[in-house]
Amino acid sequence: MDIKDYMHTLGQQARVAATAMARASTRAKNDALSELARLLLGAGTTLAEANARDIAAAEAAGLSAPMVDRLRLTEKVIATMAEGCDQLAAMPDPVGEITGVKRRPTGISVGQMRVPLGVFGMIYESRPNVTIEAASLAIKSGNACILRGGSEAIQSNLALWKLVGQALESAGLPVEAVQLVETTDRAAVGELITMPTFVDVIIPRGGKGLIERISREAKVPVIKHLDGNCHTYVDAEFDLEKALVVTENAKTQKYSPCNATESLLVHEQAAASFLPRIGAIFAAKGVEMRCDAASKSILATVPGANVVDATEEDWSTEYLAPIISVKLVGSVTEAIAHINLYSSHHTDAILTTNHPNAMQFLREVDSSSVMVNASTRFADGFEYGLGAEIGISTDKIHARGPVGLEGLTSQKWVVLGDGHVRG
Repeated sequence: MDIKDYMHTLGQQARVAATAMARASTRAKNDALSELARLLLGAGTTLAEANARDIAAAEAAGLSAPMVDRLRLTEKVIATMAEGCDQLAAMPDPVGEITGVKRRPTGISVGQMRVPLGVFGMIYESRPNVTIEAASLAIKSGNACILRGGSEAIQSNLALWKLVGQALESAGLPVEAVQLVETTDRAAVGELITMPTFVDVIIPRGGKGLIERISREAKVPVIKHLDGNCHTYVDAEFDLEKALVVTENAKTQKYSPCNATESLLVHEQAAASFLPRIGAIFAAKGVEMRCDAASKSILATVPGANVVDATEEDWSTEYLAPIISVKLVGSVTEAIAHINLYSSHHTDAILTTNHPNAMQFLREVDSSSVMVNASTRFADGFEYGLGAEIGISTDKIHARGPVGLEGLTSQKWVVLGDGHVRG
């Protein structure tokens, strides 16, 4: 079977499965999720062996350390995946919920019912845990999905997908509700994103190049974010010790995720006390600081600090590496203007003890997640209590921020009458 025929077969099967999933009971969906959690916790050896093959192949192919790190299925990652499934099983089922019912003067009642999207295609790179996040969200939201992971994680993804099939079958749900593209041929992506007969929405999750290609070539709607140029702003009035802890975490807890802070803005009045301390922390961790002239004059005095001049490009760059841009600003208003100009509208945070400034920042920063006194690393569906996330959307229509259950559903109008006719 050639790629086109293969992908159309997956699409046909997904469309049939979507109909069954849309009418599946909450109990059946929850049973599948609970079983999947149990299977994940019991499959450590099998998953470790499959993951080891991917890691070895990635290292042999010369993938960068951050990319290899994204591939790892550690015990903690597996436990988090299982916890996410259990969390989803415990959450209310959004499908079929009717809200906003209002009685009209004509006597009819009008409201909105939440329904599954149908079939979504997921195209993602590196992280094999996305296979479980996507599958579990598809199950709970009553959708079917076609998953196409990166070739670098093919063995891990296949092993995880088999567990999903077992869980679906045990709950009496169609195993075709979650299908994994088993070929690494890139032509499969081209087919998946141009099948509007079978696929209702595409969700790419990966590098900027991948997402730009999908957005350009897709013939179905796309839920996306291109990059994660996230900011942390330290205000004039702030708690120094808390700001140091939060900023360190936001940048260095993990360099590769899209919610890591890439740019640090500091109020001029906070610079003298804050910059030498955070500079020493970054120096100890080998973080390169790309600075404007004002911040460089302070940070260059920190022993061992790797300080260079920032370029215009640095203000809009997502590094995914131990590099951070640093700039001094004169007010919260200036910080907001800088963020709205250069950010990717993903996640931005203010560290402050000034409540009006915090509220101004929340109102005016145009990003999908805006935070006060918290690390940008919290921008995550699991951390937000969504159970899992399918991705983070910086779009403004339909879904924005971490996309969980509600983001994989839409609403249709329902009208309740008793023989009513329009006059």
